[in-house]
Amino acid sequence: MKQVQMNVSVRQKTGKEIAKKLRQQGLIPAVIYGPGSEPVPLAVKANELKKVLYRYKDEQILFSLNLEDNGSSVQKLALVKELQYHPVTDEIIHVDFYEISMEREVEVEVPIEVVGKARGVEHGGHLQLLLHTMTVSCLPGTIPDRIQVDVSDLDIGDVIHVRDLTPPEGVRYLDNPDEPVVTILAPAAEEVKEEEAAPEEAAEAETASETTEE
Repeated sequence: MKQVQMNVSVRQKTGKEIAKKLRQQGLIPAVIYGPGSEPVPLAVKANELKKVLYRYKDEQILFSLNLEDNGSSVQKLALVKELQYHPVTDEIIHVDFYEISMEREVEVEVPIEVVGKARGVEHGGHLQLLLHTMTVSCLPGTIPDRIQVDVSDLDIGDVIHVRDLTPPEGVRYLDNPDEPVVTILAPAAEEVKEEEAAPEEAAEAETASETTEE
């Protein structure tokens, strides 16, 4: 997990008009909250946040936030809980930070990464990823960047479930153990039908040609 330091400003005012003015100034409205603490409204520099998210887009990020408030500052550790995007421009319009402690377990979503080439794919099957992320519980320092699922031994019809995956040390999977993660599908029925129909269509065309010539 990457740890990134970032200076943020505590907002004294909230509301749609304030949020609009912040965005015009290159800032993103945000909030930090967590167990045992009141939510604190923040303002984050848009360019700085986007740069961090782009640089570590495939990794889990632990933010060390320096909350600046009228000359004083407070340090808080946080994870990004939610990013809200504009429906048209796709720009980030709000950030939810979740305050954490390095001694307290957190629940986070971790992306799944498929590795290896399945035998079933080499036999004409199609790999289907049924679960794109998994919910894990662990201390912040042991949050994995991704969960690798090796599909090398999968043949057509085989399935890997959550229960088949061994979590890293100190990590617990919270998803249903019976949840399917990835499978290899047989070639689509339509493809088989097309292959079977091709010779028949050729024969019909040949018969029609002979009838026309007669």
